[in-house]
Amino acid sequence: MATASTPFHILWIKPSHYDDDGYVIQWWRSSLPANSLATVYGIALDCADRQVLGPDVEIRLRALDETNSRIDVPRLIRDFARDGGKVLVGMVGVQSNQFPRALDLARQFRAAGLPVVIGGFHVSGCLAMLKELPPDLREALDLGVTLFAGELEGRLDGLLQDVAADRLQPVYNYLADLPDLTGTPTPILPADRIRLTMGKRASFDAGRGCPFQCSFCTIINVQGRKSRHRNADDVERLVRANAQLGISNFFITDDNFARNTHWEPIFDRLIAMRESGTPITLVIQVDTQSHRIPRFIDKAGRAGVTRTFLGMENINPDALKGAQKGQNKITDYRAMLQAWHNAGVLTYAGYILGFPDDTPETIRRDIAIIQNELPVDILEFFVLTPLPGSVDHQRLVEAGAPLDPDMNNYDTQHVTMDHPRMTKAQWAGIFREAWDLYYSPAHVATVLRRARRWGYDPKHMMGKLFAFHAPMIFERIHPLEGGLIRIKRRRERRPGYPIESPLIFYPKLVWEFVTKYGGAYGLHRRYQRILKQVQAEPLGAYPDAAMEPVTEGEEQRLEIFTATTAAQQYVKKRRARGDLRRHGAVKVKPDAHFTSR
Repeated sequence: MATASTPFHILWIKPSHYDDDGYVIQWWRSSLPANSLATVYGIALDCADRQVLGPDVEIRLRALDETNSRIDVPRLIRDFARDGGKVLVGMVGVQSNQFPRALDLARQFRAAGLPVVIGGFHVSGCLAMLKELPPDLREALDLGVTLFAGELEGRLDGLLQDVAADRLQPVYNYLADLPDLTGTPTPILPADRIRLTMGKRASFDAGRGCPFQCSFCTIINVQGRKSRHRNADDVERLVRANAQLGISNFFITDDNFARNTHWEPIFDRLIAMRESGTPITLVIQVDTQSHRIPRFIDKAGRAGVTRTFLGMENINPDALKGAQKGQNKITDYRAMLQAWHNAGVLTYAGYILGFPDDTPETIRRDIAIIQNELPVDILEFFVLTPLPGSVDHQRLVEAGAPLDPDMNNYDTQHVTMDHPRMTKAQWAGIFREAWDLYYSPAHVATVLRRARRWGYDPKHMMGKLFAFHAPMIFERIHPLEGGLIRIKRRRERRPGYPIESPLIFYPKLVWEFVTKYGGAYGLHRRYQRILKQVQAEPLGAYPDAAMEPVTEGEEQRLEIFTATTAAQQYVKKRRARGDLRRHGAVKVKPDAHFTSR
């Protein structure tokens, strides 16, 4: 006779964060999948399959991404009380800007006596780099919230057993013991969760860690500088598991997939799967030297990569050197971008505003140079931000520099520190202006013309340009935090902000909807007119320096190499060393992986 199992509830929550008016940023369909959520869900699913709490305990899993799902805490608490059994509430992948929201949610669960664990880059970064716990982590501990630093692979068994035995510890710190990823549980989410993202895209990390030393980066201090990776068998298993859910679109979240030492066998396996009929589409992130790795770009295109994100960051060599990003070489940018286009891959580039020598004037100049001379498709801007877990943040804290105490603002689109040459208002202003400068009607037309020349559907390119421009104009939200149809709930507002009367809130919400989406419709119509104009032109009718092949001597005439003293000196040094690129060619040793500087 079968006996009833005791339930053990695991609720994984990926929190969002608050907008400038204190409302949770949430969408009907969010733009990016939550890789951390998929990772911990897969680990928990493996624990359930192995019955780590015994055969009489049924582990029940639920995962919620707050960017596309409501976190109704009172209802969840009622559901747990009705079903009985133990509960673990985990706030997963919590970034610094998400920590205030995570803590507000945790406070509600703790008031009901439920155990809460918070993990992610904020907790791990602070424990890795700071001598003392910051106030927000101390507040979490005072509430009885457990802090988890490090990665969950191989550790969830013990954490669940501690919860089951009522011996949950205040802090679990595994930063000094980073796990090997080979053979670890497959990151996965239920299909109904993935369908809440635009494009029904899943995500996974094929590896963790990065060999470089960028001072603004948290990856190297949380995940380490040594590459740890899944093997080709792991990736194939992951892709096939998602294919059974009807998912074939993936974002590989490795901060730098080109430095994954198993990139080639992984690509080879994906190529074989595609050639045997398995549909696979990939978005990856790589560094600006990825084109120098033999076969990398060619195999990326064959493996299904359609878009790649490049950490270009700046075109000023002094800024790159100051940020310890010496792997970025401005003399390689044009060849690198053209190499990706030759493989049919759309290029995104990140560009950071606020390096020490930046001013509004120099930023405007540099954007114009990029528009004229670099064939990048999508450019997205970020405010230089001292993220907890980075060397930049550590140095400023130890120096006692004034920093914004509100972690909600550490989203790389708010100014959180002082600048030597700009006021905070000027810095914030040029960040807003940069989007309109780059996505001007004239440059939108230029990018569409380039798309026609390198073989990309200009209609699809128009959609991508619009999707990156519109959120900043109409929502004042970075496109990476954007989505489709913003959702605001009257009572879900940050503590300290007033709950507005329905007579005020709902008419204002309707007016916002009409003005924002009416404005977005008008912008889209403008983009369509530009597209129609470009498609009516003869192909290649306009000269375009950015699309011209890399040639010897261009460092003497292009502004990217001549506009600043730093650029001139950089070119001079590379010429003296004899390593200036010649027609985009680079001498490399066969099979070199460039796993270090």
